[in-house]
Parts: sequence; C-alpha cells; structure tokens
Amino acid sequence: MPITRRHLLTLAIAAPAVAAFAPSAMAATPDIYAEDGIAIDGTDAVAYFTEGAPIAGDEAITFDYMGATWRFASEENRDMFAADPAAYAPQYGGYCAFAVSKGATAPTAPDAWTIVDDKLYLNFSTSVRERWRQDIPGNIAAADANWPGVLA
Repeated sequence: MPITRRHLLTLAIAAPAVAAFAPSAMAATPDIYAEDGIAIDGTDAVAYFTEGAPIAGDEAITFDYMGATWRFASEENRDMFAADPAAYAPQYGGYCAFAVSKGATAPTAPDAWTIVDDKLYLNFSTSVRERWRQDIPGNIAAADANWPGVLA
C-alpha cells in the first residue's frame, strides 16, 4: 500500500499524542525490588544483621518505605528499621547486586545474601552470590557506578 498524504497527515497528528503517553507506557523499574508490593520477598531486613540469617517477616508487623511494604519478625526489628531504614535496607533497592554490577536488575532470593562493611547485599541465587563474591570490591564499585541508572 503506497503512503499517501492522508497517511502522513494522520501520522503527524498522532505523533504528539503517542509521545505524550510514551513515558507512562514505558514505566521505569521500581526503586525497590518488591513482589506484589512486598519488599525483599517479605524477609525481615533487620534480621540479617541481628540474627545473621534471613528470617521471614510477619505480615502483621510492617513498615512502608520507598513505596513498598517491608515485613519484620518482631516489632523491635520494625522499630529499628523505621528509625534508620538506610542502615538496614539492602543495597540497590534489594535487586541482585551482581546484576546491578553488570548494568541490569534481577530479583533476589532471601538466602543469597552477604553483609559487607555493614551493608546488606542480595543476589539472585546462591550460585550467583558465589560469582559475585569472587570480586566483591570490584562488583560493588561497578554496581555503585551503575545505580540508579539501571532503573531507567
């Protein structure tokens, strides 16, 4: 079908409308990794520091932070998080630290974690965590350089 003047006129009229709606159609990745609005798979972020293990949070003990609901195993942990979320929230919004070091985002698994210099890093899986641990300083430097640009 040949392109007519009518096709070009329709395209010229439609282009601004398409451009106006494009940003909402191409939504950026959320700042926090959350499934159904629940951050880091409902794991208590404070427990990584206090218990040295991932502990499931209680759905009745929550705190809203950066557009996501965070669950905690105890009210004490919730209160600690609420007092200083940046101290306990995982780096890179809870996305896989190794993926961010490579310029992408990926979900994480609660048991694939590491604390480095009092900061929590999560990974996609324990096998990915092992790859990330092969060069922690280099991967952190790369991820820091990529974050938050990978969210766009």
